[in-house]
Amino acid sequence: MLLPVLGLIALALCGLVLFGVLSSRVGVLAVVIGVAAALVPVGVVVAALLWIDRWEPEPARLLLLTFAFGALVATATALLINNTAETVGDLLLGSGNGSKISAIVSAPLVEEAAKAAIVLVVMLRRRGEFDGVVDGIVYAGFSAAGFAFTENIYYFGRAFAENGFGDGTTGGVLAAFILRGVLSPFTHPLFAVFTGVGIGVAARTASPQLRVLAPLGGYVVAVGLHALWNGAATLGGAQAFLSIYFLIMVPLFVGMLMLVLWQRRREQRIIAAALPALASARWIARSEVDLLASLSGRRKWRRQARKESGRTAARAVAEYQASVTELAFLRRRMATGTAGAEAGERQKELLSVLKASRAEAVRLAGGGTENGHHRG
Repeated sequence: MLLPVLGLIALALCGLVLFGVLSSRVGVLAVVIGVAAALVPVGVVVAALLWIDRWEPEPARLLLLTFAFGALVATATALLINNTAETVGDLLLGSGNGSKISAIVSAPLVEEAAKAAIVLVVMLRRRGEFDGVVDGIVYAGFSAAGFAFTENIYYFGRAFAENGFGDGTTGGVLAAFILRGVLSPFTHPLFAVFTGVGIGVAARTASPQLRVLAPLGGYVVAVGLHALWNGAATLGGAQAFLSIYFLIMVPLFVGMLMLVLWQRRREQRIIAAALPALASARWIARSEVDLLASLSGRRKWRRQARKESGRTAARAVAEYQASVTELAFLRRRMATGTAGAEAGERQKELLSVLKASRAEAVRLAGGGTENGHHRG
């Protein structure tokens, strides 16, 4: 009980420190304008991450905690260390050079480590439920979205303090929004998800070496890309920046999107392959197999439950569907030898949850699967 309370206190303190720093630099009104502008890109990123997480939605409280960690703790940590690096750089290399050192060296190293820290903690605390690459992408993306949200508040607020709203070409909030909110809202999440992919691989591999090398490799890639991006913005001109953007960042974003789509199809295949065995064991009804094998079938089932029995019934059906997914993933890991020594105990727990959620779904939703929903 003490740790959660201390964690909330730490988040609150980081939030107060950041608000104080931002307000002192750009003013309270500029911070308010920055928050309003920053809500748009972060909303798009969060919606995309929730779409990725459709097969096995992560607990909302953990996603919110991860976002808050990125927005408050990771940002405050980066602010402290990057400012220190800038000051030291100015002393050693002359005034004005510290900001370059901070942007190209300190920021990539510190920010990527800070964003990844919460993902690593979640994986270690929930190893039995951390199902691999998709979970790594989702948690890293949420942490990075939080970080980018706070960073955007500052940049949008500073643009307003210096040039007002502007006209989109001569500075101001509109120009900053086009650059950060339209052209590059995905950069922080893109860097971070490479570390997330590495952590996801580590969570599901049986190789001790890969458990260490995969996260480190992802972190090195994230730092390298972040340094390249900041270097292009700091040292290069418009031509260098646009070249990095279109020739490297956009293709990497498309490649990551393809990886996500492939992983989602892989998850569907794993679940579809496990369902007949679950039906044979009488853990689910045979009439439910087709409904559980696709996102469209699951969505149709929830809509039907909501239409006929209300939102509570739809939530019960969703919980049942999620428990089936968890069990399917666990049985896959057991079959491949990556589930760990506590797999049997974990399966008993999941079966208990599945039976309870199924009973609740039947009680609230009732009906029959011949109409696209559940019969007990």
